[in-house]
Amino acid sequence: MGSAKLAKGSFMMMISYILFRVGGYFYRFLMSRLLGPEGYGLLGLTIPFQGIFQILSAGGLPPAIAKYVSQYKALNEYDQVRQVIFTSLKFMVVLGIFFSLLMFFSADWIANSVFHKPLAVYPLQAVALITPFSVIVGAFRGAFQGFYKMEYIVVTRAVEQVFMITMAVVLVSIGFYAAGAVMGTGIGFMASAAAAFLIFRKFLWKYLPEPDPEKKFGLWDELKLIKTLLGFSIPVIITALSEMAIYDISTFVIGSYMATKYVGYYTAADPIARMPLVISLSVATAVLPAASEAAALKDKGLLKDYIVQSYRYVILLVLPLCVGIAIFAQPVMALLFGSDFVPGAEALSILVIGMTFYTLFMVSASISQGIGFPRLPMMILLIGTVINLGLNLLLVPLYGIVGAALATTIAAFIIMIGILWQTFQKTQVTPPYQDFGKISLATAIMCLPLIILPKTFEGFVLSIFIAPIVYLLSLIFLKGFEVRDLKMMNKIAKRMGPLSSLLEKLIKFIERFGT
Repeated sequence: MGSAKLAKGSFMMMISYILFRVGGYFYRFLMSRLLGPEGYGLLGLTIPFQGIFQILSAGGLPPAIAKYVSQYKALNEYDQVRQVIFTSLKFMVVLGIFFSLLMFFSADWIANSVFHKPLAVYPLQAVALITPFSVIVGAFRGAFQGFYKMEYIVVTRAVEQVFMITMAVVLVSIGFYAAGAVMGTGIGFMASAAAAFLIFRKFLWKYLPEPDPEKKFGLWDELKLIKTLLGFSIPVIITALSEMAIYDISTFVIGSYMATKYVGYYTAADPIARMPLVISLSVATAVLPAASEAAALKDKGLLKDYIVQSYRYVILLVLPLCVGIAIFAQPVMALLFGSDFVPGAEALSILVIGMTFYTLFMVSASISQGIGFPRLPMMILLIGTVINLGLNLLLVPLYGIVGAALATTIAAFIIMIGILWQTFQKTQVTPPYQDFGKISLATAIMCLPLIILPKTFEGFVLSIFIAPIVYLLSLIFLKGFEVRDLKMMNKIAKRMGPLSSLLEKLIKFIERFGT
């Protein structure tokens, strides 16, 4: 039951993040062609600030909302569920307005004194449009996650992406340049906030009892609740900011040392490298409330099941994807962003390996937060941030954007080792070494024909057909599947319509030779 719940939640979150990533890539694809390397570089300088101010505005509360909603829901304390959601929402709206004003009035100083690029002023000021609405979306998504209604997150993601892409294209096309792209993002969050409220009101409101007049929750009680939530969320804020630093320190350093077009190249390579995070983010989001629930119920067997399967699912899908992108970095970059951005391909081939390491860190961080150790990933990320900054300052002046990618990859490897060691110690769970070994060997076998193929668009297309077949056959030969995997695959196959019979034959083949 535990694996089924985790698999379902992970699958829904994977759809959510696929929408987010596919929409994000489509947005970047369009913006890169509408703006060119210089304009796209200006947009690249604003993207980290969008993330930073969204995190600060939200106060780190969405994961706290998810944790405490799932915890109180498991104990049937729905009055506490209600209070967590509404107290958090009020606090986050105040923070959102404050940081929106701060971003608007500091944009001129950041553009001229930090980056020495006056054209970045208007895009940075446009970031102020995002934060008030992103916090509302964040609060409701935290509630959806806590109720384990991941499908509602999928809907709000879809609304956000449709409005963001459409309005960004319109605003850039009519002459707003890079600022128009940022304004489009703001409009996307406005629409998503409206959708999240309507979904919450229609489907989840019934679970929240009306407050008892005799047990009125006053201002002092709300302040105490905020203190409790912040006790969990402050480490999450620091963790999230440090996580962004792992990604974005390189962008800041490149922006300070190099011309805007190099920021454009690196900003094009970065989202492609993060593509495998669609999988790890979906699993990490699902495992946080699942681990929290198992810890609250003191069910060690269920917790172990969640942890082991989380790592298996992630490494099973992420490792071959990362290696494939690294091998075909040049045609992938040209396909998604155009030939003008191919100079970023070498950085991509290095950076995507770093994201392999980072996927395992993300899953471990969510497990640590779910079982009550939010400071653990925070401390490890802070160390990684310092290492990443130092390496970037050393390597970017010497090797440019390739040095930035190398710095991030080294930092990601270090924090991965640290979090894995600590997580397995805290949970007393034995790492699935045998599973990791089989998956790694199957990936190595998959690489052999890919290395031989030409690194062209035609070779890349051919690899899309060859790689899954070789990888699947390698896993079957190495007996890398478990019975629970086949049960889950059977459930999915039954819902695939005309493809069901074909998939069922494949599952029987795997069952016969691969377990």
